[in-house]
Amino acid sequence: MNEFGGQPNRIEKNTTIKGDITSEADFRIDGKLEGNVTTSGKVVIGKDGYINGKVECVNADIEGKFNGELNVKDLLSLKSSAYIEGTVSVAKLAVEPGATFNAACTMGKGTASASATKMQPTPKNEPAKAS
Repeated sequence: MNEFGGQPNRIEKNTTIKGDITSEADFRIDGKLEGNVTTSGKVVIGKDGYINGKVECVNADIEGKFNGELNVKDLLSLKSSAYIEGTVSVAKLAVEPGATFNAACTMGKGTASASATKMQPTPKNEPAKAS
């Protein structure tokens, strides 16, 4: 095994898998996966690839379709042919023109607590105070 957790794994075109996958290596999906992927590497969804489920990874490049929950610890890169639906949590996001991104997105480190404080209601109209 190398420093990246081993050889990359592939699900080829015209292959359908139903179930959960756990790996320490990178993963490329050119087929169809109905289930969850957990890896400490990178997930690539090729142009003909499709995932319906939950993905947890460090980095992701998406050219194909994704529907579900996507948790990317670092960079999520959406190519122009990408189609994303569901919920997304990322540190950094790169979107090419033409990508479809229909997702609820939380971005940045510590965004869950930061967004909760930003959503606090502001006080009603109060009179201005001169100093």
